[in-house]
Amino acid sequence: MIKIIKIETPLGEMIAGATDKGVCLLEFHDRRALPTEYKDLERLLNTTIEEGENKHLRSIRKQLSEYFDGKRKEFTIPLITPGSEFQQAVWKELLNIKFGATRSYLEQATALKSPDSVRAVANANGSNRISIVIPCHRVIGSDRRLTGYGGGLKRKKWLLDHEKKYSGQAIDLSLF
Repeated sequence: MIKIIKIETPLGEMIAGATDKGVCLLEFHDRRALPTEYKDLERLLNTTIEEGENKHLRSIRKQLSEYFDGKRKEFTIPLITPGSEFQQAVWKELLNIKFGATRSYLEQATALKSPDSVRAVANANGSNRISIVIPCHRVIGSDRRLTGYGGGLKRKKWLLDHEKKYSGQAIDLSLF
C-alpha cells in the first residue's frame, strides 16, 4: 500500500507518498498531473493509496525541512521509481546533478550518451514523480533560460535561487 501525507513547504503544500520500501511520490498538491500520477502508481505498483504514515514519510518530511532550511544538499531516502528503462536512466542521471548546479536538456541527453534524444529526455524529466529529491528542476534550456517544470517556473526559479544561496556556487539566473 502507498501511504500519503501532506507536507507544508515554502513553495506550498506537497503530497508525499511511500510504500514500506521507499518514497514513490513527492509532488506539489496543485500539479495538474497529480491524479494521473496516483492512478499510474496504483497500476504500476499494483496497490492502493490511502492517507497514513510510515518511516519513509517521516524521513522525507524531515529531510525536506532540512533542505528548505539550507542544511541538506543530498537526500538519503530509498526511492521507488517505476517507469520505462529510458525513464529510469534519465531519473538516475538527474541524481548526478549536484546541489547548486544546472545542466541543459542537451547536456543531460549527452550524459546519457544519446545527444539526439533531447525531447525524450525532457519528457522523462516531466514524468518524474519525486520532485526536488530527483532534481529535475536543475535542468534548464540550452540558452540557460528556465523551461519546463511541472511545479511551475516560479517554483523552479525559487529552487535554483535557494540552491545558489546555500551552495556557494554561482548560477547565472540573470536571464530568467
